[in-house]
Amino acid sequence: MNWDEAIQGLDERRKRALAGGGRSKIEKQHQNGKMTARERIEMLLDKDTFVEVDGFVESRIDDFDLDKRRVPGDGVVTGYGEIDGRVVFVSSEDFTVIGGTLGEYHSFKICRIQDMAMQMKAPLICINDSGGARIEEGISSLSGYSGMFLRHTQASGLIPQIAVILGPCSGGACYAPAICDFIFMVKDISKMFITGPNVVKTVINEEVSVEELGGAKVHAEKSGVSHFTYDTEGECLMGVRKLLSYLPSSNSEKPPLLNTRERQNRLSDVGKVLGFRSKAHKIKDIVPDNSRHAYDVKEVIDCIVDEGSFFEVQKEFAMNGVIGWGRMEGRVVGFVANQPNVMGGSLDYHVSDKIARFIRFCDCFNIPLITLVDVPAFLPGTAQEHNGIIRHGAKILYAYSEATVPKISLIMRKAYGGAYIAMNSKEMGADIVYAWPIAEIAVMGADGAVNIAFKRKIKAAENPEAMRQQCKAEYEERFLNPYVAAARGYVNEVIKPEETREALIKALHGLKNKKADQPRKKHGNIPL
Repeated sequence: MNWDEAIQGLDERRKRALAGGGRSKIEKQHQNGKMTARERIEMLLDKDTFVEVDGFVESRIDDFDLDKRRVPGDGVVTGYGEIDGRVVFVSSEDFTVIGGTLGEYHSFKICRIQDMAMQMKAPLICINDSGGARIEEGISSLSGYSGMFLRHTQASGLIPQIAVILGPCSGGACYAPAICDFIFMVKDISKMFITGPNVVKTVINEEVSVEELGGAKVHAEKSGVSHFTYDTEGECLMGVRKLLSYLPSSNSEKPPLLNTRERQNRLSDVGKVLGFRSKAHKIKDIVPDNSRHAYDVKEVIDCIVDEGSFFEVQKEFAMNGVIGWGRMEGRVVGFVANQPNVMGGSLDYHVSDKIARFIRFCDCFNIPLITLVDVPAFLPGTAQEHNGIIRHGAKILYAYSEATVPKISLIMRKAYGGAYIAMNSKEMGADIVYAWPIAEIAVMGADGAVNIAFKRKIKAAENPEAMRQQCKAEYEERFLNPYVAAARGYVNEVIKPEETREALIKALHGLKNKKADQPRKKHGNIPL
């Protein structure tokens, strides 16, 4: 073969690979509101940075007429590129080729990219759009999933792993995204379910739509499987880019630092000159001093972080707790907060899982934690007990105790009982604990405590209600204030609300070089 023939053959093979499943199938993909595998990579990565790996790999199965549908690439595009100048590795399943089904060499390509990501200590992004295991390849297809699951587990805590569901993802295929750190989904496009809707109808004799079974809304609000939901694929891929701007490339690095300190100082100086009231002073307007009145804790977070920097995770699931990242003088910080607007901010079994997993992720990737506490209790009731609130609540205790990153707590109002302990209390390993002057730290609130501790005294009084109010005032003075905790060293400092941001920044600065040695062991056994 001469040079001209060889180059012509290469060009033809490249053309076949780029064409995917062909024009008609690409048009159908577009008609369904979906981009192709390559279009997604092009939008996700910095321009002209994508380098494809194993583009000519093909299935070796030639029966079931599979050879007629076979094209170079085997239904998945893999390689690496850059996001904001940092290297990432990516796989993108191609639904136009044999429905994006996973076979022996399809999985081989993904496993190779997983190995490369681990070796290079760079984030891994897997875009899922697949009909599942390729039936024609039998056990080889199932074995392919096994190899992927193993590598996702090995990479856990080493590099950030992000799954993007942009089409169907069913059966065993769901567990690759489930092992990843974060799952992105798009309304009306993304589908995740272990058992297909036709099987469900047969088993339970009930009409179930695909969306009801495993659409983006279900996994964002009910199951808690997904972490971010968007209206379009384009917005979703931009969301992935935004997420990575808060994360280090691996566990051996710290998160990216933005140089915002000078800008923040200039804005503060301008505000003083013009007489503007700073966000720090608005906290008292947001948080009522009556602990029975609710407020939105996300407004408090916005007053603390750099302007517009808070990025919430799982905002539609277990909304009695808020998790996410913000920046403080350009440094990334993880936030965990009770949400008084929902269930009074109490801890239930769902929010326990949500909080614990976020704590552990931040600890894996060197992200300091700030905990905003306003919690009345672990939610009582038979439903909670029967769904394992004891087991799930223990996950928060375990996650905070295990974490070695800087841990700072701010007790804003209520901090009662076991929930106070769980929310990063001092003896649980918090490095610094602040409290506002209105903070109430005790076994329980004044009303419940008085009814128990002073029951006989109130009953014997000539005016029981007056005695009850007197006992309540005595209890509040003696126990229900932050100065009692501060006197015992359980609170390091009582601060004014307007001092919060400055105090937290100083604490983060003082703890930035923290190193904590853990006992030697293979690993702990978190109560899953």
